[in-house]
Amino acid sequence: MTPETIADARLTKKALLLVNPHSRRGREGLAQARHHLVEAGISIVEPSQDLSSASDLIVRHRDTVDLVIVGGGDGSLNNAAPGLLEAGLPLGVLPLGTANDFARTMGIPQDLRMAAAVIAAGQTTAVDLGTANGHAFFNVASIGFSADLAASLTQQAKKRWGKLGYGLVAARLLANSRLFTAHLDHDGKTEKLRTLQVSVGNGRFYGGGMAVHADATATDGMLDFYSLEVDHWWRLLGLLPAIRRGTHGDWDDVRAFSTKALTIKTSKPRPVNLDGELKTQTPVQFAIIEKALKVFIP
Repeated sequence: MTPETIADARLTKKALLLVNPHSRRGREGLAQARHHLVEAGISIVEPSQDLSSASDLIVRHRDTVDLVIVGGGDGSLNNAAPGLLEAGLPLGVLPLGTANDFARTMGIPQDLRMAAAVIAAGQTTAVDLGTANGHAFFNVASIGFSADLAASLTQQAKKRWGKLGYGLVAARLLANSRLFTAHLDHDGKTEKLRTLQVSVGNGRFYGGGMAVHADATATDGMLDFYSLEVDHWWRLLGLLPAIRRGTHGDWDDVRAFSTKALTIKTSKPRPVNLDGELKTQTPVQFAIIEKALKVFIP
């Protein structure tokens, strides 16, 4: 295609733009997002409803737009997932949240102008989605410490403190954390765990840049499981550098493997954190939807 035909193709693209005003940069980023998208040749449709109904809005507009653009963090993407699956529309991401881990996994720039240019360029790839009791997630699901963190970290704290807010609340929770017992079924085996946290990853990054596994991608058709089976919370401090690199599976205190499906049961129901949102509870069945939707990437 010539530059002229590429430009013409861009001008025909109509996008449903959903920006979460409660995300860390949502309110102030909306005007910038509009400007950069229009500048890139994308026609914008903006509904007036709150982003909490993102999936309904996507389904409602599926026959009148060519793509969906979500501006926000991982929680905003999670809220849009059911509608994206039903509508079958490609997804553009504007990273306006606190952690933006899915954008990091897919190599999408944090700069809004550059992120808009990625969408306008039109290059997509098919990504997988994980599911937990039927609820879709982009990055990671977790039970234990991270779920407690998600429950404790308010929207106000995330907007005011950003990643520092995660650290402040995490330090307080970690000092009072306790191991719990879980039963794990996968690949024809049943295992009993005493753990601080279990995580099931679809993408690579979560929690502001920590890695589920060093080689994890959102396109490999696998779920990556790990369990932090430390006997004292302070042992986790020594693990942190490895968790950021995604090499924690090499440690004796960590159980790790890849699979396509697993079930986790606990003696009493425990909340399950999906992309920073508490959406379900144990017992929980995990599965993967391979090549679930298309995402614009560099």
